[in-house]
Amino acid sequence: MRIFSHVLFAALLFAAPLAVKAEPIDFSEKLDIGISTDEISITSDFRGADLTIFGAIDGFNANLLAQGKYNIVVALEGPKENTTVRKKERIFGIWINTHSMTFELVPESYSLSSTRDIDTIAPPGDMNNMGIGVAHMPLTPIGFVGDGSNLTEFRDAFRRLRESSGVYQRDPGGVQFISSSLFKASVRLPADVPNGVHVVRAYLFREGLFVAAKALPLRVVKTGLEQAITTAAHQQPFLYGLVAVLLAVITGWLASIVFRRD
Repeated sequence: MRIFSHVLFAALLFAAPLAVKAEPIDFSEKLDIGISTDEISITSDFRGADLTIFGAIDGFNANLLAQGKYNIVVALEGPKENTTVRKKERIFGIWINTHSMTFELVPESYSLSSTRDIDTIAPPGDMNNMGIGVAHMPLTPIGFVGDGSNLTEFRDAFRRLRESSGVYQRDPGGVQFISSSLFKASVRLPADVPNGVHVVRAYLFREGLFVAAKALPLRVVKTGLEQAITTAAHQQPFLYGLVAVLLAVITGWLASIVFRRD
């Protein structure tokens, strides 16, 4: 009998923690967004543009909103493609590419705005899982030439090059609440923004926890002469190359006449 009581006590002791079950968090908030335009036209004098995103939080908690517990992150992602990063070294006085690494399907452009610094909005691990922000963007190598053990070095170089060229941008504080649950965000399109379908993504966080997300497409297209040149280069590459060579020859010939010394 005593042995049975000890066994029963042990079973209850180990079963007790299992009986404590965490209550699931019920998020009733929804996120709606709209953009000022769904198409950007690129002309010869295009110098970049600001895109405005408007949004609203439906089903918000007024007390949490007043306490600043809600945070918004808005990102504009460009078309994705494989990108190669090369490392140069000086050998016998000449700089040559010695190592390289290719990352799979990364955005050609990326602009991010948020109510505050994203690393203070949610834990970095959560941002990594969702791929939000330049520092948390997944960079998966698919091939390399040379020593590929220094993955961190290539990832840091990729981010540094994209940010220094202006195609990757971030603006902590670029999202602002304009009235109760309504907010406005502004993201920047660089002057050399790539053609194709971009995606506007908005994320809602409440007290450091992800709540909801919304995405909308944005088309970036070339118009006029730029579009004609791009179409010719892709659809008739031989004719395009021939015309380019002829223009170079004619330009050089005219330059020799203008600047000729008698």
